[in-house]
Amino acid sequence: MSVRERMRPRSTTGAVTSAARLPWWAVVLPATAFFALLMVTVNPSQAHAAGGTDALARLAHAIQLLLLP
Repeated sequence: MSVRERMRPRSTTGAVTSAARLPWWAVVLPATAFFALLMVTVNPSQAHAAGGTDALARLAHAIQLLLLP
């Protein structure tokens, strides 16, 4: 079979052909992420912030010191 026989002409209407297929991970990964975020939303008492130093505040302060004279 030559390359020309395997290539299909493109539709000018932009319609998606029925031969379009997604790999398994293109469906599973977004579904898993959606489910995890849904579980955090349903029961937010289980989601705790990490304890310890205020690293984000220190980083923002360091950036501010670098950018502003």
